[in-house]
Amino acid sequence: MSSTDGIADFDSLRRAMADNGEEPEGPARNARAEQLLAEAEKLNIPLAVIEALGHQLKVYNYSSEKDKMFVPFARLLRMWDERPADFDEYETHSLHWVFKWMSSGMLDQPHIPLASIEKWLGEMEHRYRLAGHSERAVRSAEFSVAAHVGDVARAERAYGAWLAADRDSMADCHACELHGQGWWQAERGRDAEGLRLWGPVLEGEFTCAHEPHTVLASSLAPLLRLGRLDEARANHLRGFRLVRAMESMRGAYADHVEFCALTGNEARGLELLAERPAYFTDDGHPRSRLEFMSVVALLMDRLTGLGLGEQQVPGPAGRTWTARELAVHARKDALALAARFDQRNGTGHISERARARMEQRPLVERLPLGVRTPARPTAMTLPAPAAASVPEDSDGQPDLATLLAEAGRLSDTLQPNAIEAWAAVSRAAEGVELAARDRAEIADHRAMDLGPEGIALFEEAAGLYAEAGDPGEALAARARGAYVRALAGEVPQALTAVAGLYDRILALYAEDGTEVRQTAAVLMSRARILMRRVHEAQDTVQGAVLADAEIAAREVLALVDGRAGDDVRLTSRAAEAQAMLAELAALTGDVAGAAELFARASEAFVGAGLPWFAVEYEARLAGLAHHLGDTAEAERALRAALEHGGPHLEATGRAQLNLQLAEVLGGRGLSEEAAEHALEAAHWADEAGESRTLGAWARQQLGGFLLRQGRWAEAAEVLESALPDLSAETHGDGAVVQTQWWLGDCLSELGEHRAAAERRLQAAEIARHWPEQHDHATLAHLAAESLGHAGLHAEADQAYARAGALWRSLGNVHGLVRSLRARAWLALRVETPEGTAGEDVAGGDDTASELMASAVSECVAALDAADDEEARQRLTAELGHTHRQFSDLLARSATEDAEDESIRTALEEALSQVTRAAAVFASLGDDALHSRTGAELAAGWLEADLSRPARAAARARAVLTAYEGCDEGDEEAQERRAEAQQMLGVMEEHDTE
Repeated sequence: MSSTDGIADFDSLRRAMADNGEEPEGPARNARAEQLLAEAEKLNIPLAVIEALGHQLKVYNYSSEKDKMFVPFARLLRMWDERPADFDEYETHSLHWVFKWMSSGMLDQPHIPLASIEKWLGEMEHRYRLAGHSERAVRSAEFSVAAHVGDVARAERAYGAWLAADRDSMADCHACELHGQGWWQAERGRDAEGLRLWGPVLEGEFTCAHEPHTVLASSLAPLLRLGRLDEARANHLRGFRLVRAMESMRGAYADHVEFCALTGNEARGLELLAERPAYFTDDGHPRSRLEFMSVVALLMDRLTGLGLGEQQVPGPAGRTWTARELAVHARKDALALAARFDQRNGTGHISERARARMEQRPLVERLPLGVRTPARPTAMTLPAPAAASVPEDSDGQPDLATLLAEAGRLSDTLQPNAIEAWAAVSRAAEGVELAARDRAEIADHRAMDLGPEGIALFEEAAGLYAEAGDPGEALAARARGAYVRALAGEVPQALTAVAGLYDRILALYAEDGTEVRQTAAVLMSRARILMRRVHEAQDTVQGAVLADAEIAAREVLALVDGRAGDDVRLTSRAAEAQAMLAELAALTGDVAGAAELFARASEAFVGAGLPWFAVEYEARLAGLAHHLGDTAEAERALRAALEHGGPHLEATGRAQLNLQLAEVLGGRGLSEEAAEHALEAAHWADEAGESRTLGAWARQQLGGFLLRQGRWAEAAEVLESALPDLSAETHGDGAVVQTQWWLGDCLSELGEHRAAAERRLQAAEIARHWPEQHDHATLAHLAAESLGHAGLHAEADQAYARAGALWRSLGNVHGLVRSLRARAWLALRVETPEGTAGEDVAGGDDTASELMASAVSECVAALDAADDEEARQRLTAELGHTHRQFSDLLARSATEDAEDESIRTALEEALSQVTRAAAVFASLGDDALHSRTGAELAAGWLEADLSRPARAAARARAVLTAYEGCDEGDEEAQERRAEAQQMLGVMEEHDTE
């Protein structure tokens, strides 16, 4: 609407201001308020100008242009002083209310002298006293001034006086007051007390336009300092969702950027900066700009410290910025702003606070959030931990003898970092002539590290072992090379190579020319190659291939049996052979046998002090247990796998195990712990570079677990983060639909009904193509509910009609009836000719009644056809509820402006329907007692409206009789009894009049 469209009178001005108040915060809304003031002045109505000035004040206050508030307020105050009679009661209250905005607004503008602010404080106190208001708001304003300039003694006195004064209509709302009180406690180092004060706001007991938004933001740093990380994460996800679209909340937004910088979430911090480019330059509120630029400097310093100083980052428009450049700019800007405040205040307090904020160190190395953040550039990976210190000789060179001994110990005991230890030996031995055995170990471990590219090195190692007088280890090295060839896909060649090695090692062992360890190594390499053939074999040769592999594994077990002693290498051979037999059992369908063998293999590795080798087998065991329906064993195995892997687990494996455990726990209803593991899974998937695949799965599951706990805002953030990465091709369209469905549920609970409808309709469109249509029908029905709550009544009716047709095709009478009832109610809320939605109009009465009558008919028809007693019971209850709703709808249609006879007719029809409802519920016996008595009471009130007090009283007494001797703990029964007593009392008064 333009500045001249429709502003012909006071009512249209008020509608226009109301509409503008619903627009997003920002300059466009402010500009519209300025236009509306100009239009108000043309009406020549003083109150119209007063209201337009008040509207202008409000939109300025809730925007980045807070500095514009002072002019309209000065004009309002002048009008009040000249003609207070022009102000109605509401505007009189509003004028005094915004005194507080002026006080805080002056503090936020460093060009306003402190003396002027103190003078204003006195003016506020004087005017509040004249108006008969409490000192509470005045003392709160004084506290803000004292705290701002750093006068702790005065702030404490004012704080005490603020809390001691009576609350009245000028006091800030409970939520805002608690925010200020908690902020002061945290500012004074009393974080736990601050959080205690904020509790009622965080829990939703007290809310307002800016709360819990600011409390959630303010709580982040205190929670981190107290180590309450789960709460900090939750408050970040909840709080950022609230402030994201609110331009006026730059200070709270800065708290969320700071949280990212302090928790290792630098990438998300950059994402937040990119969403609000105007925050770098908006100068209408210098105080929040100071807060924002301080945390920008903090984040940029953090990036620079991670070696990312040259990375391009979001910054003020007009040029590109590196992290290092923006750090310098933001620090300079913040300190310049702080200096302006300090010059005005005559203290150094603001600069001290700004410096302290910019110089903070991370409180957590990395706090997983569950949401997807931009992929980290390579340089953004945190620096690798420093290598362990290497012993040095007297010349400052690495002590080679010590390195050799350590590498030998690590390899003999199969430690995970043995390969790195031998690499360190190789580096330290450059230019040094080593013994053939040591050179063989270096080559052997280098070959293991290289995989297929190291096959030639295995041959080199074999030659060196032979030169060192160990022919058995030479054969073992060649066998390892053959296995690597099999891993590279050359299974036939590997089998040919290992066959000769196998014969030679057995002959050598028989002649006592080598030991069990070397012999077992060759036999194990052969068994591994045969297992590779099992996986690659065609079904036509599967039987023979399986048999060969089983014989090879049992041969390893027979060789090692009773000979392992303390040799962990031999123990590991036996354990691995058990695992091979387990895998072969699983392939042949012996699931229980496979599970038992995997359990033995895992126990053997753990018993040998090699738990990291047990991870794979515990994971396999978990899958088999799940297949057998043994969820307890699946859970135990997955927990064991995570514990056994410890720090040696790769990121992908850690993500997979956590995700599997989350699914098992979720299946047992343990949503809280399941969410913790899904969060871990998402974090490790991101670390592994699998955000779009495994990470999306984890986030989808995490969102579902959060939703089950009623943590709607957190769940919505996580699900919205997962959705762009979920695809039908990778994850299946079922996962996409489920995510949209869950997200719609979250948005509905959060009151974002239009967005909820969009998600549900998107999910329904995918489900429309599925062979089974129940999900399609359910989603269409849910979308209709959301559209109705969003005020889109025509669209809601179409969606309910679509759902009804689907329910009919599925033979689901309950869904069909409920869709018809919903459409009936919508018919009473059709749009008026002027386009104003949400008003009951007579034109919808006939349609509404017809739809509700159709719902009754569908119930009756289904009851006639039902031959199952349980189905009949459910349909009977549905019929009762439909009669009851029909009654309510008819009573509602009896509008006050209708003719008296019309009203009486509608009430009589309503009474008829609710009487039928009571009779239907009565046929269900005690199971429907509360429904029956509820219908009886509704009928009683209708009797009263029809001037039949005796009948109304009779129905009330019937309800009291129905509950004689009822359980005192039955709250619904007690409520029914109380309502019946109330009805009797009203009827008795009617009789005495």
